[in-house]
Amino acid sequence: MPSRQPKRLVIFATLLAGSAMPLQAETLQEALAAAYRDNPTLTATRAGLRATDESYNVQKANGMPNASLTGNYQENAYREIPNAFQPDRTITATARIAAPVYSGGRVRNGMKGARTRIEAGEFNLRGTELTIFSQVVAAYMDVIRAQSLVQLSRNNVGVLEVNLRATNNRFQVGDLTRTDVAQSESRLALARGDLKTAEATLIAARESYIRLVGHEPVDLQQPPALPGLPQSVDDAVDVALANNPDLAAARKVEEATKYDVRVARGLRHPTLSAVTTGQYTTDLGSTPNATIQQYGKTVTLGATLTLPLYQGGGPAAQVRQTQALEQQAMEQATATERDIIAQTRSLYSSWQASNEVIASSRTAVDASALSLQGVRAENSVGTRTILDILNAEQESFSARVQLVTAERNAYVAAFSLLAAMGRISPTDFGISDTYDPKANFERVKGKWFDWDDDTAPKPISSRTVDSTAQNATVKASETN
Repeated sequence: MPSRQPKRLVIFATLLAGSAMPLQAETLQEALAAAYRDNPTLTATRAGLRATDESYNVQKANGMPNASLTGNYQENAYREIPNAFQPDRTITATARIAAPVYSGGRVRNGMKGARTRIEAGEFNLRGTELTIFSQVVAAYMDVIRAQSLVQLSRNNVGVLEVNLRATNNRFQVGDLTRTDVAQSESRLALARGDLKTAEATLIAARESYIRLVGHEPVDLQQPPALPGLPQSVDDAVDVALANNPDLAAARKVEEATKYDVRVARGLRHPTLSAVTTGQYTTDLGSTPNATIQQYGKTVTLGATLTLPLYQGGGPAAQVRQTQALEQQAMEQATATERDIIAQTRSLYSSWQASNEVIASSRTAVDASALSLQGVRAENSVGTRTILDILNAEQESFSARVQLVTAERNAYVAAFSLLAAMGRISPTDFGISDTYDPKANFERVKGKWFDWDDDTAPKPISSRTVDSTAQNATVKASETN
């Protein structure tokens, strides 16, 4: 039985080995690399994770010393009874430093909860990458399929136009009836409608590609085979449950809520802080009968102990609230697990079914071509009608359309299955300059200065407002 342990797979090894592609031709590897760098959903998720990274510092700040400086100026603007020993003005400067000593475990558990949510965010980013990759693959294959369908539809229209001219000619000499002409005209009209639909689908596929990748598709090459696909649906599910990043993120969120409960329980515990205060007061020489300037300096050292006795039921309410959120996270993790199992099984089934459809469609394509050739030959000797030819041509066209669609569906399902199993990563596509989600946390976790800001953010992803509106033109190189 094959091992179910996840292994690092090298996807698209044939591409990475190098190949000679036509000038400006684009491979699936290049499309995925472009989306990895430029997709706004992905870059926004990275920014969101950087925001989540700072939650650790926010929690850590609750356990750091707090220093403040307060200045106070007072001017006696009016005094009904003069006092020779009372200054007309005073200035007081007070410096205070308070250092938390004990806070009921709220700071420690808050930091642990924040760190766990950061780990969940890293898994969410990984899941977003896989989602974008799957969408890009689907868009890439949609363009290839749509181009093939447009070309097939145009060829079908051309065949039916030739057939209509031949039918009209035979009608003119009395060899066929008006019914035969009408049947040919009807099929041609339907084929032209199908062509317009195929052209609109191609335009939509190209626009979707631009939305995901950031540039228009140019001469997309056929994708290579995908290695590392599972041998059975059970193998696929086992690997997915062990490696799917969405499930891992849900479990991390569940773990983080346990720390939230501990933080809420800490509200009922005593708190202890060490406090140092220094104060300087001067009258600025404004005391009328004072021979010298009056001033004073004081320094105090102490501790503040707060023992909560009654807080209106607030702490218990917060504990119950966080417990309910913990229950919610548990159920959401279970729901995610169910989704992953159902998704993996469904994708495996779709992949297997599409492979069978491919095999049967290839047989149908060969058989329908042979049938069409025979029907035309039999029609020439009068044993087949024009309707028989039209039906045979429709069967041949439908078989080729089904084959193109099945090939697209099989590849997309296989790639999505690998993504659900967590067996896809940017390095598999030769992307060396990958985004490291841990690097930002390592950069900011030790920061403590109040004015240590980052530079103002700027857009990363490119806009597509200036891209060219797509059309249904299909080049010869795009139909191979």
